[in-house]
Amino acid sequence: MTTTDVRLTQFSPAAGCGCKLSPETLKRILRPVEVGASPDHSAQLLVGNSSRDDAAAVDIGGGRALLSTTDFFTPIVDDPFEFGQIAATNAISDIYAMGGTPTVAIAILGWPVDTLAPEIASLVLSGARATCAEAGIALAGGHSIDISEPIFGLAVSGLVDIKNLKRNDTAQSGDQLFLTKPLGVGIVSTAVKRNKARSDDLKRASQTMCTLNKIGPVLAKISGVTALTDVTGFGLAGHLAEIMSASELDAELSYARIPRLPNLEGYIDQDCVPGGTRRNYASVKQHLPKLDDHQKAILCDPQTSGGLLVSVRPESVDTVTTVLRKMGLPCEPIGHLCAQSGLDSVLTLHE
Repeated sequence: MTTTDVRLTQFSPAAGCGCKLSPETLKRILRPVEVGASPDHSAQLLVGNSSRDDAAAVDIGGGRALLSTTDFFTPIVDDPFEFGQIAATNAISDIYAMGGTPTVAIAILGWPVDTLAPEIASLVLSGARATCAEAGIALAGGHSIDISEPIFGLAVSGLVDIKNLKRNDTAQSGDQLFLTKPLGVGIVSTAVKRNKARSDDLKRASQTMCTLNKIGPVLAKISGVTALTDVTGFGLAGHLAEIMSASELDAELSYARIPRLPNLEGYIDQDCVPGGTRRNYASVKQHLPKLDDHQKAILCDPQTSGGLLVSVRPESVDTVTTVLRKMGLPCEPIGHLCAQSGLDSVLTLHE
């Protein structure tokens, strides 16, 4: 098979971050490990697994922390170079979501060498290297294995001033919520796999996935930004639920204000809905109101290289809005956080 006639998405049962384990499955895996576990041994560990954050953070002295994360998945687009770009953008985003700046990356490559030519993998790596260069870091090595399906991603390290470190469990009641990229890439990528996607919709989705979340460390320096996370495989509903639960808050969203890619409703009506959407909904439905099929498909759509979900104090909304507008990003609040009304966090959805 040559590099020109390959369709990488045909090797993906679930594409991009849609192949992530569901939040509920992840809980079942981690619960036995965490129950009875000793406290974190390192006094320098600032952020570990307990808050379900985007990266680990370790105090290295001088008011700075080392950030460490990894992310990989199966192809979400057919073009190998673009697959590498998207996978790299997605992995680096975890550093930005903690308020940090990436410093170096190493590659994680799984490749079916008897099915796909090594030259195709080379294109994937070239795409990743281009994105790393855009982020100002080196792709400095990695590890590869022979495997039945192609997978690719990065392990990324970064640095952050501890005073600007952002996490999931520090949001506050009254915070306004912003989302810096439109939803819907999971829906569009499913339409691609089923040969139903319009070329302009695919182009727009790919551009979104290839856009680095460089705004993260800029937002982190604004004192009124209380929490940050990137919206990826668990969808907006899942990642918002993580902030709500960790911070013990409820949330209200305005559905009409949530940025989304065009033509999603038509794809949903053609059942171009990723399997991950249903798993995401099942994992967080206890937090959600009754949703129609379109709302469920969009709010629980697994994003790959999605935008940042930003929690902002009311007095800093104007500052954040100005910064987002200058960067050409969605700059209208999509909702707010409020005091928890019951034993569990609940999302209310308004039109």
